[in-house]
Amino acid sequence: MGKSLHEQSAAARALYEEANRVLGWELTKISFEGPEAELTQTKVCQPALFVHGLALVEALREQRKLPAGEARFALGLSLGEVTAYCAAGVFDFATGLQIVAERGRLMQQACEQTTGGMAAIIGEERAKVAELCKEFDIEAANFNAPGQIIVSGEKTKVGAAVAAAKDRGIKKVMPLNVAGAYHSRLMEPARAAFAAYLEPIPFAAPKFAVFTNTTGQAVSEPAAIKAALVKQVVSSVLWEDCMRSAAAAGATEFWELGPGGVLSGLARRTEKTWAVKSFAEFADVTAA
Repeated sequence: MGKSLHEQSAAARALYEEANRVLGWELTKISFEGPEAELTQTKVCQPALFVHGLALVEALREQRKLPAGEARFALGLSLGEVTAYCAAGVFDFATGLQIVAERGRLMQQACEQTTGGMAAIIGEERAKVAELCKEFDIEAANFNAPGQIIVSGEKTKVGAAVAAAKDRGIKKVMPLNVAGAYHSRLMEPARAAFAAYLEPIPFAAPKFAVFTNTTGQAVSEPAAIKAALVKQVVSSVLWEDCMRSAAAAGATEFWELGPGGVLSGLARRTEKTWAVKSFAEFADVTAA
């Protein structure tokens, strides 16, 4: 992940090298070589995604594909919200990376202290999923797109909900292979510790509109941004709402900066007429 960026973009390479210094361990080696089991650990994956996303921003700017000031909006799913704030100038790269590293560490710790699970529910309305969550004492973690909702909670309760879904008229439910119950109350220890960690860190107002997962609306006051980042650890990710809000505010094209095309797929599922591009490696940047 990001190897071609590091090799072919001086701007991206500088960011990766700074990341190694800030973290005190070789993010580049794990990102480029794995092993996958180590890269996918929450405490590693979150910094890796953060750096990769911003390396793509810098490579696009270096290639004059994203001139300074051209972006009007930024939004990110879960961890990506931190990346969006950094891109908008709420904090600098080093500060953002330290925030992400601590967020990942605390969330992994919460995963290890609990037995959580998640499942995807396909093709159902929010109200029906809410009924299932209430019945089995679990929570809706992600509203990704119309008909794609992720639920989260204690593993046994998620399993019981999955087993009972068909009898409740829900046709498609898929257990997910995850380390814990993200965006649920099982992350409360991480939320509390993260709030204490963020408290003394200065935030600036964003240079352009950023949408928070907690409400799906733009947020601009530094204190409100900090509160949203804390709340987001345990609250639902309103990704569909974020996308619709950006479009309503005037977004004409969405660029996905990340390892793959998942978000682009969610955008097309939400509204087929939206213009969407995906960028994952240097070849994508030069082809833009």
